[in-house]
Amino acid sequence: MPYEGDTDQYATFGQSVPGILGIMCLRIGKYVIVITKSEKVGLIKGHVVYKMTDFEFISLRDGSMRDKDELTYLSLLKQHIKTGPMYFSYTWDLTNSMQRQRGTQDGSIWKRADERFFWNRYAQSELIEYSKTNSDVDQFILPVIFGYVNLTKTSINNVPLTFGLISRRSRFRAGTRYFSRGIDQQGNVSNFNETEQLIVLETQGQETYSFVQTRGSVPVYWAEINNLRYKPKLRIFDTAFETARTHFDQQKSIYGTNYCVNLVNQKGHELPVKSAYETTIKLLNDPQVTYVYFDFHHECRGMKWHRVQLLIDRLVEIGADKMDWFQSVDDPEKLVSVPKKLQNGIVRTNCMDCLDRTNVVQSMLAGWTLQKILVDAKITPFGGRWEDDTEFELLFRNVWADNADAISKAYSGTGALKTDFTRTGKRTKKGALNDLTNSVERYARNNFFDGPRQDAYDLFLGNHHPYEVVDPPFRDHRPLLIQSMPFISYGAVLMIGAALFLPRANDAKLSIRLFIGIWLVLLGYSLYFISKHGLAYVNWPRLVPLDYVGEQEVVHPGTGKIKGWVMSEKSKIESKIRGLEEGKKRTE
Repeated sequence: MPYEGDTDQYATFGQSVPGILGIMCLRIGKYVIVITKSEKVGLIKGHVVYKMTDFEFISLRDGSMRDKDELTYLSLLKQHIKTGPMYFSYTWDLTNSMQRQRGTQDGSIWKRADERFFWNRYAQSELIEYSKTNSDVDQFILPVIFGYVNLTKTSINNVPLTFGLISRRSRFRAGTRYFSRGIDQQGNVSNFNETEQLIVLETQGQETYSFVQTRGSVPVYWAEINNLRYKPKLRIFDTAFETARTHFDQQKSIYGTNYCVNLVNQKGHELPVKSAYETTIKLLNDPQVTYVYFDFHHECRGMKWHRVQLLIDRLVEIGADKMDWFQSVDDPEKLVSVPKKLQNGIVRTNCMDCLDRTNVVQSMLAGWTLQKILVDAKITPFGGRWEDDTEFELLFRNVWADNADAISKAYSGTGALKTDFTRTGKRTKKGALNDLTNSVERYARNNFFDGPRQDAYDLFLGNHHPYEVVDPPFRDHRPLLIQSMPFISYGAVLMIGAALFLPRANDAKLSIRLFIGIWLVLLGYSLYFISKHGLAYVNWPRLVPLDYVGEQEVVHPGTGKIKGWVMSEKSKIESKIRGLEEGKKRTE
């Protein structure tokens, strides 16, 4: 039986540890990833939920590690696990919502886990294979979710309860902001997250209320191609009618009627995404897929974000208020939960990134539903508002803002924008300044640091198998001229700084103006060169080729010899075909 509790000890043989995250086979070695530390997050109906806080790789290969590429693979994995918020429970299935868990309490947790949110499914595949011939292995297979969990004992109007929020990130088409957009051939969309809000009454029978929302990228073939510009180049490859149908068929089978809330701008850079989405919805012509457009930036301009209520009013007009929520009560005699009400629909929200605007809308939808639940449970009197309990309101807003930050960091690398509104209920100048800082950081991360982050996703989730690769992918194949330009820029800045701030020799023959002028010319030329060849300076993923860019040979005009390779855009047809192939590969 796994060790249940926080740990302080480093993983060594003969010591208890919280669990095994999985087994990974890299280029020349195999490793057991052991969870060495965990912290208790809270209780959900008596079941303890933990957050993984530390881990250790145990090599199954004797001898010291000398292979440079193996160390790079290890570094990618360690960084992914270190920065990824991962949660687990020994007795509760975190991968499934309350509603999906009804009547499925028999058998090992991993066997009934939702494949979409079983984040370490690939890492556990070897143990799962062993368990087919040895059932004792089952107890070591520990499903982990990637996302956010908060479980807090609190009260509303003096009624004791547990307020919970669980976000589960899908492992299908997972990745970073600009390297994972749109849909694949199997109907999986980028940045798909399921968020479940829970209320568990601390009374006899433990009545439970659950409300689920989802978010996911616009289900068409599209991409934003990094080129060092603040606004990347947007390309729509296809409306993806058949794959969109597959996507929504999956969503309907799980959640029921889909209310698709689209928050992208109706003009400018985002317009093509809006148009492609609307074309797809019209072609689907599915009565269980209802499209709702809300121009967030237009309707809420001037920081008037309370106007999201207009969207909620529109959802009520089309019947979304009738999708209800899940409600159950525990039967202490039969030791089971008896469903009293089922949620029969879902609000699927998106903006361009499914982050900032989506976070604001989802938190307001959660508050709107919470009001109905609390009135139904007679915790809030008819005509009263749950916000009147200021202590709980503060908890609610901060939990939703923390959830927004967790989802945003996984996709964009920074905390969410607009969280000042989520935390306080109003837009502030300090929040706007913080958004500016995060936007600048996102630009830097998405252009210069996200390649390895995407590689880490693909490696941990099994989209890339190092042991199958003959030529390691971590070499820089760009021509020397392209590689040298950033160093020329750095050198020019250093020399100009030295000329301005360091003491000058009395017998120096070169004038200071001429010296600085030479380096200014070199700095200007190198920066111009970098801006004109932006694709060559983006930090691209190395492990799984993208469907819209690829390496192109650079040939010497005189000798005809290959000088190197640089990234270039593919044609639309080539990108579409590549996208279909990569989507199939990722799913397999």
